[in-house]
Amino acid sequence: MRRTIRNQLSGWSFLAVTLCSAAIAGEEQPTNVILVMSDDQGWGDVGYNGHKILKTPHLDAMAGQSLRFNRFYSSSPVCSPTRGSCLTGRHPYRYGILYANAGGPTTPSRYLLPKEEITLAEVLAGRGYRTGHFGKWHLGDFEGKSRSAPSDHGFDEWFSTARKVATLHPDAASYRHNGYKVEGPLKGDDSKIIMDKAIPFIRSAVEQKKPFFAVIWFHTPHLPILAAEKHRKLYPRRKDKEKHYWGALTAMDEQVGRLRETLRELDVARDTMLWFTSDNGPEGKKEGPGSPGTTGGLRGRKRSLFEGGVRVPGILEWPARIVKARQSDVTCSTQDYFPTVLAALGIESPDPFRPLDGVNLLPLIAGADFKRGRPLAFQSRSELALIDGRYKLHSKLADADKDKLYDLSADPTEKKNLAGEKPALAAKLRKTLEEWQKSTQASMAGADYRK
Repeated sequence: MRRTIRNQLSGWSFLAVTLCSAAIAGEEQPTNVILVMSDDQGWGDVGYNGHKILKTPHLDAMAGQSLRFNRFYSSSPVCSPTRGSCLTGRHPYRYGILYANAGGPTTPSRYLLPKEEITLAEVLAGRGYRTGHFGKWHLGDFEGKSRSAPSDHGFDEWFSTARKVATLHPDAASYRHNGYKVEGPLKGDDSKIIMDKAIPFIRSAVEQKKPFFAVIWFHTPHLPILAAEKHRKLYPRRKDKEKHYWGALTAMDEQVGRLRETLRELDVARDTMLWFTSDNGPEGKKEGPGSPGTTGGLRGRKRSLFEGGVRVPGILEWPARIVKARQSDVTCSTQDYFPTVLAALGIESPDPFRPLDGVNLLPLIAGADFKRGRPLAFQSRSELALIDGRYKLHSKLADADKDKLYDLSADPTEKKNLAGEKPALAAKLRKTLEEWQKSTQASMAGADYRK
């Protein structure tokens, strides 16, 4: 199956020539795609969600001019699993990345993205797109037995780290540029260092009249969080850890603004899908020095399947399709990138028999009365959860008496357990969750990769 899919991806090169020729001839421009993601940024860690101190003017402007998702979810409450979902459209319990730095039976290393997974980068590269990854990778190492680098998954340009680095003066030895160690010190804000590589990649693609797919994954505001003095000064009379946390986020926000300005300057903003989100909720207040990050009042934080651990900022800016700014309360997820991007580009699934957990959001983007159509399921270690419309079930599956049911529309902070009042609904959602888990277990056992 994998070889057949690889051949199919390669076979799309002819169509890519046609696509690019049409763009040169002045026909409708192909859609570019950019996935921007922060690291451990809570739902409340943006000005537009009500933070009274943190300065994020560029994200606020983006949210005010685009499609703003009020119920956007990372596929996991931790890092590595969510990253894989962004590229594959699948829940991490299908491809074996069970936790940060942890793998399942299909992964020979702790957090390796299996080579059998089909990524957006592979699909778009087969359509003539330039593909680039910039920033935190965290889906495998860059050498040795646990190698699973961006170039192994469809990226032709990459400036990446295998895991976290400090957000100020990051360790150059942690970065690889197209596989080669970066020499010399890297000075300044890490978000700017990342964008300093991403923007030339975008410029080059535009100059070559090629569509592009850029993945920009910041390290901010993951601990250790450090901000430059000019950004700390924006928050006088605050605790040092608050100055660093908010300062680094403001520095990252500046780079989002810089990216948006570059797209306008290059006259490609209209035809670019620019997504922004976070990989999970904010770090715990008792982890290390503690994080000043906020969930905006939602229950739980990073590592939890309560809303604060998985509900994250979500924005899509795409002027060609989103002419008027609006907000959506539909449940959406990082898993939705894959099917939505393919649908936007008119690309059929390269493997229609492989289960996807994401859904196509194009009708929602177009302004239709859209419902997700299927529940959104989660698993993180022994915790499981399922969101179906307004209701959310928390379950251990091994003990039905401990199931918790919440009405997220009336009770977004998950305080009132309705399992006792609505036992039939809880049982129905539990059965759906059990069926989903059986499907993911089959996937992780290799069923999706068999010829």
